[in-house]
Amino acid sequence: MEEFIFVFWYWWVLAVIFLVVEMLVSGFFFLWMSASALITGILVWLVPSTNMDMQLFVFSLLSIIAIASWKIFAKKTLIVSDKPLLNRRGEQYVGRIFDLYEAIENGQGKIKVDDSIWKVCGEDCGLDSKVRVTAVDGTVFTVTRVTEE
Repeated sequence: MEEFIFVFWYWWVLAVIFLVVEMLVSGFFFLWMSASALITGILVWLVPSTNMDMQLFVFSLLSIIAIASWKIFAKKTLIVSDKPLLNRRGEQYVGRIFDLYEAIENGQGKIKVDDSIWKVCGEDCGLDSKVRVTAVDGTVFTVTRVTEE
């Protein structure tokens, strides 16, 4: 059986394919595999006698090192936002007190928050009650009754 010869430009095509995949998905995972394939292709171009086992070893090693380095770097340089709840609208309302829009019966009711109506779950209480949002589960608030002091 004849041995398959993996020439340098095969690695460069693989690098482009990984780059396209990286554009389609997120996470900076395939970017580093693309860079590793490009470097492996350069190595094979410079040293054409490199056998397939060594090429795969170099590609694997470079990929592992690049991905691990990126994970460590990204963890150390984590950007902390001054508005951590910006895209988590429901969580912005935890702790706030609202009037019921629809009485809570059988554990289900509604409140009006600004221009939106939200479903709530909690202990049964009448329409004249005030409730505090204690948690968010998807689009449903968990509430507790606020007693007047």
